[in-house]
Amino acid sequence: MGERLVRAARDASDMPVALTGVWDPAPEAAARLATVAPEMPLLGSAAAVIAACDCLYVAAPPAAHLPLAEAALDAGRAVFLEKPLSHDTDAARRFVARAEGAGARAGVNFPMASSPAVAQIAAWRDQGLVGRPESLAISVDFAAWPRSWQRDASGWLSRRAEGGFTREVVSHFLFLTRRLLGPLALEHARASFPGGDQAETAIEARLTAGGTPVSLRGAVGETDRDDTNAWTLRGSAGAIRLRDWSIAEREAGEGWATAPDALPNERMRPLVLRGQLEKVAAMTRGEPQALATLREALEVQEIVEAILASG
Repeated sequence: MGERLVRAARDASDMPVALTGVWDPAPEAAARLATVAPEMPLLGSAAAVIAACDCLYVAAPPAAHLPLAEAALDAGRAVFLEKPLSHDTDAARRFVARAEGAGARAGVNFPMASSPAVAQIAAWRDQGLVGRPESLAISVDFAAWPRSWQRDASGWLSRRAEGGFTREVVSHFLFLTRRLLGPLALEHARASFPGGDQAETAIEARLTAGGTPVSLRGAVGETDRDDTNAWTLRGSAGAIRLRDWSIAEREAGEGWATAPDALPNERMRPLVLRGQLEKVAAMTRGEPQALATLREALEVQEIVEAILASG
């Protein structure tokens, strides 16, 4: 994800951020970054990056997120974090309370905050295509975990302590649910683990979001696709859904009608990341923007960790 954001930041001359330095403790990752952005300084430590930047972006395994974020905030920098905030919910609560109390400039990278497909879903809802929300269904499936493009990070992504698809993928749809429907409350959950320290292979959960019933399921090995997902909201007047990350659809008769400007995720991603970076620039300047807040990310993390603890 860090490499994707680096590419997004340098792919357009009018991008609102400039790359002032990067550090990665893995030599192979640093070498890839040097290829992606050869003009970007490769610095010798996280402290050097913090000293060189206005806003620190942290793309690392979850255990590293809060120490780096705290160091950046202590230095007066803004912070843009990958999710989850942490694998330790108590530590995340303490961090959020401190950051909010200090009025910190901080946001979390839930890209759906800048998704045109999500904006379309929200517009349809606001136009009355759903009516009174009655139920939400979330489903995610993977051929294998980690996904093919994440295999280099399987050392932690495949482990129960910090990885798993619930933290990495389900959290995005819980953020979307929280933002569009309201506060989340977990009623029941069951997570399945294969044994040892391996990450989950299946989850099921019942929640409410702003009072709307939510069903959630996810599994590894039940599709031949890298990943496939759907977020489907039904109500008194109809249904809308977000499919495969970037396809907005509304119910039409016995089928679904796709938004006319829908794009597959690989074509939508540059638009989304540009939107995120524009919001990062605004956050760093202290201007209003719509990035996921620390509070939203904490609420999502609390649900995710409760689901995983059920296994």
